[in-house]
Amino acid sequence: MSQNIVYSLTALMALLPASIYPYRRIAGQGVEGRSAYFWGALVLGFAGPALWSLTQVAGRWHTGLSTALWVTIAACMLLFTALSAVTRSAWRLSPLLLPYLLLVGTFATLAEEAPAPLLRGGAPGIWIDLHIAVSVITYALLTLAAVASFAAFLQERALKTKRPTSLTRFLPPVTESERLQLTLLAASEAVLGAGLATGMAVLYYEQGVLLRADHKTLLSVASFVVIGGLLLANARTGVRGRKAARLVLIAYLLLTLAYPGVKFVTDVLLG
Repeated sequence: MSQNIVYSLTALMALLPASIYPYRRIAGQGVEGRSAYFWGALVLGFAGPALWSLTQVAGRWHTGLSTALWVTIAACMLLFTALSAVTRSAWRLSPLLLPYLLLVGTFATLAEEAPAPLLRGGAPGIWIDLHIAVSVITYALLTLAAVASFAAFLQERALKTKRPTSLTRFLPPVTESERLQLTLLAASEAVLGAGLATGMAVLYYEQGVLLRADHKTLLSVASFVVIGGLLLANARTGVRGRKAARLVLIAYLLLTLAYPGVKFVTDVLLG
């Protein structure tokens, strides 16, 4: 077993306490809400992926799939911890978000041995670093928005069928989930716009053109259009519920195909 896989497994284990905690609460084991254990589990869940990510990118950014996934997990954990601290109900998304991040971490561990080429290009380092940071933040924000949207979808379905479950009783109410969804979507749209702008700047420095019709660019632009359309529709017609949830999940799918999806094809399938 290589040293990298050992470190990756350690980061994965750091996510376990936070992933298990909400289900102990759902199972009625007397676990309190945002207790010291909850915050400690979140900090541990952030620290493991963050330290491993910093170790991998120390000196120079690697464009491998595993690195991208671990950086994304660390960003999601950081944003979720901050959101849980400033809102009353965001922490209730933990039964959906944290096991999902654990699953992503498992996939990142399995992809640890895939090729991880160094980033090369003629653009100034500041532009490349800014573009990478914006891309990671965008994907993390949209991940949280997709989880909030899925929570609203589950709550609405439970209300319509009059069959609430232990999970839906734990999740935020529909109105709170939709409010979180819209806030996160607006933030992801703004950051995604900045990401497209910085990507154009990097491409211009490297190739002298502002746009390139590749899969990543087209899928990112499509995500930007879908999110913008949803925000506009919500402002004008108040679109919400299942229709809004489907659009959010479509946007998340498009950005997933553009960000880790392209890396999976190039590094794993073709690498």
